Parts: sequence; C-alpha cells; structure tokens
Amino acid sequence: MSAVLGLGDLFLIANRSSRRQGGGQLTVTQVTPQMIQDPPTGRFAAVVLPPSLERARGGDEEAVHDWLRRQHRAGALMCSVCAGAFWLGHSGLLKGRPVTTHWALEEEFRATFPDSQLNAEHLLVDDHDIVTAGGLMAWLDMGLFLVKRWLGPQVVSETARQLLVDPSGREQRNYRSFRPSLTHGDAAILALQHWLEGNADGEVTVKSMARRAGLSGRTFLRRFKAATGFTPNAYLQNLRIEKARGLLERTRIPVGEIGWRVGYLDPSAFSRVFRATTGLTAGDYRNRFGVLGNGASARET
Repeated sequence: MSAVLGLGDLFLIANRSSRRQGGGQLTVTQVTPQMIQDPPTGRFAAVVLPPSLERARGGDEEAVHDWLRRQHRAGALMCSVCAGAFWLGHSGLLKGRPVTTHWALEEEFRATFPDSQLNAEHLLVDDHDIVTAGGLMAWLDMGLFLVKRWLGPQVVSETARQLLVDPSGREQRNYRSFRPSLTHGDAAILALQHWLEGNADGEVTVKSMARRAGLSGRTFLRRFKAATGFTPNAYLQNLRIEKARGLLERTRIPVGEIGWRVGYLDPSAFSRVFRATTGLTAGDYRNRFGVLGNGASARET
C-alpha cells in the first residue's frame, strides 16, 4: 500500500507543478477486484501493478489476467513494480519481452517465465508498451517515468526536487547483494563454499578448488555450476566483490588496499571488475553506501 499511496502523492505533486505551467493533469484511479469482475471498467492510459509483500504471485487470478490483457489490447501502457511483474507474466504479456523485477526474485522469476528476457540488473526497463521496475521502492522511479512521459521533463525535475529524490541514474546492481545458494544438498560443494568465505583473498584457481572438493576437474565444474548456478571463476569474483562492498561500507580503508584484501593484486583490475559488477566506482559506492563519517578510523577490527 505504500506504493499505491506514494504514487498518488507523487502524481498530486506533479499535477500541481504542471498546473502552474499550464500543462496537463494525471487522473489516478485505484482499481478494486470488484471493478475488474464487473466490467465495463473505463479505459486507462496506463495500468500500474504495485509490489506485494505476500507470497501470492497471481498465478490463479484468471479474471485479473483477462482484465490486464484487455487493457493492453485497448492501448494501455502496462507497468509493474517489483513482484508486480509476476502478474504481467501470468497474463501472458511478457513472452519474449525484456523485463525486470527485484533482484532477490530473479531465480523464481526465471523459473516461472523462462520465455521472458529478464534483466534483473536494471532498475527500470522501458519496452514501449510494457514498463517494469525492480525493487520494492522502485515505484518512485516508475512514477517519475510516467510523469515525464505525460507531463514532461521540467515537471519531473520539479517533482523530484520536491520529493528529495534523484530523477534518474540508479541501477539495481548498485544495491544487489551476492547471496549464493547453500541449500543445494551437494556436501562437497557446500564445504568448498564455506572454505572460500574465509580464503577468497588467496591465490585460488579452478584446479585448487576441484582438488579441495575432492573431485576431478570436469566433474567439479559440472557439480559446482549445478549447485550454485555459477562457474567457479564467476562465483569467486562475485564473492570477492561482495566482500569489497562490505569493507567500503564499514571502513575507511583505502580503495587500493581493499582490492588487495579481497584478492586482487592489480588495483586497475579490481576497479574494472567492481564497476562492471556494481555499476559504480569503488569511491562512488563508498560515498553512497558508507556508514562511517570522514573522521572514522581506517582500522579494520
């Protein structure tokens, strides 16, 4: 409900700004289940499916699916935030379409809708008639997108300033955490994962990982990918970057030293990998997410 009410407030602020400039207005209607079940419901320029904290993903709500398909056929811009993308998917509107949802729902979404093109690293994906946004609070990004589409960039700028939010430039990968599966049931791979947590900063190779797991090279590669969803090298890289994130957030240790502490001997290589993974430089990441002030101690305890 925070998304529903928040979008209402955002559009109210945008309308005030647009009115001062002699521009148009956005009319917002909260569609209820009764309105869907008792057509005809009016035509909408856009339909926004908000996030949900419930586990229900709308898989058995055929009346809602039919209503969404009818709105799409009538020309409505179909929008979703976070888990709202599941409703679009169950309506059959995402086949072959680029889409995003919350990064923590990536595995579930891919399994449920394998024929969609999930881009979970993006905060907002605009595919013309279907627009999807990632995280729970990405309703802000969706709201500003809709304001820009119908009321223009100047109204977006004024609305963002009023709300004290950035009008653009965020990506979901800025916030994404590496949380590998530990419940896959492969004891040898799990033991290796636990060992890597404390030794990722060392000289680790695929050969040494296979040896520690007690498996032949080919068998190790197959079982590691099946258990974790990553190749060993990709897993190690993500683990190191996740540990670097933590050091950037909690300490004032120099960036070059952090790269060395998590296993990168070449500072430029660390910088390239960190930016490719998070979408930010290490310095920008610290400025945005660091929890210590400039005067905090640089000592790691």
